[in-house]
Formats: sequence, structure tokens, C-alpha cells
Amino acid sequence: MFVHAMVANPGMQWDMVWAVLWDSTVLQGLKTTIMLTVAAMTIGCAGGLLLTVLRLSRNRVLSAAAWTYIWLFRGTPVLVQLFLWTFLAALWPRISIGIPFGPAFHSWAYNDLVSVATAALLGLGLNEAAYMAEIIRAGILSVDQGQTEAAASLGLTRLRTLRRIVLPQAMKVIIPPTGNETIGMLKITSLVSAISLVDVTRAGQDIASRTFESLPSLIAVSIWYLACTSVLTIGQFYIERHYRRSVGAQSPARGRRARYFLRQPPS
Repeated sequence: MFVHAMVANPGMQWDMVWAVLWDSTVLQGLKTTIMLTVAAMTIGCAGGLLLTVLRLSRNRVLSAAAWTYIWLFRGTPVLVQLFLWTFLAALWPRISIGIPFGPAFHSWAYNDLVSVATAALLGLGLNEAAYMAEIIRAGILSVDQGQTEAAASLGLTRLRTLRRIVLPQAMKVIIPPTGNETIGMLKITSLVSAISLVDVTRAGQDIASRTFESLPSLIAVSIWYLACTSVLTIGQFYIERHYRRSVGAQSPARGRRARYFLRQPPS
């Protein structure tokens, strides 16, 4: 009955939904949404890895600085951070490079240096870094400490141990929540419409304000979000299967050894 109502109800206006779905403004907004998602997750993953290394550092100053960053960015809403990056010119009208408390070599107007798109990227990427830091830290801590001690006994540096031994094993724990964060980031990008950046949501809202038909525009935008999240979900499935393969490949051998010992007569 629900499917029949969706298809047969004339109020759905599927012809208009189709027109909005392939409107050039919506397609350009979809491109902006995808680019923001990729760029913000790249910043989030790189920043999260850096914050994790600092958080696990033996230096208390570095560890405290990383903890403060995570506490600050996780404790404030993304929308508030987007507004702060957009209107930060009220505090610092110009950004300069020079000697601290001394002469400046060069300066730029804040609004020229930080556009609306840059503010959206900073707000989304730096916020995501705080969440990715905790995800990566959980993955690293899930690896047995003996792995790190064995690497140290072989003379490997801490950075090489992290890159060659710890992170490959931690990926099985890191990948699932990272996939969820990526799907969430795709939808969180809709908040950039509040700072006048035209993403796919803002494009649909603009069409709705011109045509006075909100429902078809909302349905078209939702279809695009569903399509993108479906692609991300499929990609997450294959990536998870790739990192589980090493564990799964050992299972038959363990099973054969177990059956062999069960068949042996007691000594």
C-alpha cells in the first residue's frame, strides 16, 4: 500500500521530481557535496592520525594539546563551527605572516583568504579530525602491546612500527566506523547551506523557492543522497572484506589442524 501510494499519488509529481533530479543547478550542487565530503574526510583522516600520535605521545604537553583539541571540536556543534569560520573576520580582519609580536612580512584580508567554500572545508574537516582521532586511537589500542615490543626489540623506530606493523592490524577496527563517518559526512555537508554555499540541498531549496513546490525538490535531493550513500556502503563492504581476508584465510587451516588432533588416539 505504501509503494502504491508513492507511485500512484498525483501529489508526488514524479515528472517534476525527474526534472529537478537532472537540473543543472542540482547536479552542480551534487558535485560540490561530493567534493566537500572527499576533502573533509581527507583532512579528517590525516588530522586524526596526527592527533592520535600526539595523544599517545609520552610528552605530556603534546598529549594535553591533542586532548584539548579533541575536547573543543567534539564539544561544539558543527553548525556553530561553520559560522565561526565564516565570521572570524570580526576578530581578525587581516591574517599576516611575520615575527610574533613584531613586524609583519605580508598580510591578507581574512575574507579574501577564507572564502565560503574554504570556511566550509575548515569547519567540516577540522571537526572530523577530532572524531577520527578517537577512532584511530581505538584501533591502535586494539593491537596487542606485544607487537610493539617485538618491533622495538628488532630495532624498528616507533614511526616505522606504527606504519608497518600497528596500523595494518588496526585497520580491521578502524575501517567500519570510518565508513560510517564518511556516510555521515556526506549528509552533514547539507549544513553548509546555512553559510550560503550551494550544495545539493541548497540547490533543491532554491528550486523549491522559485516553483513553490517543496515536496518534489525534497524527494529529488533525497534520491541523490540515497544513491551516494549506497555507493559508499558498497565500497565500505569491499574494503572491510579486504582487511578481513587475512583472518578468514587462516580459519580453514586452523580447522584442519583441530580435526587432525581430534582423530589422533590418546597417548
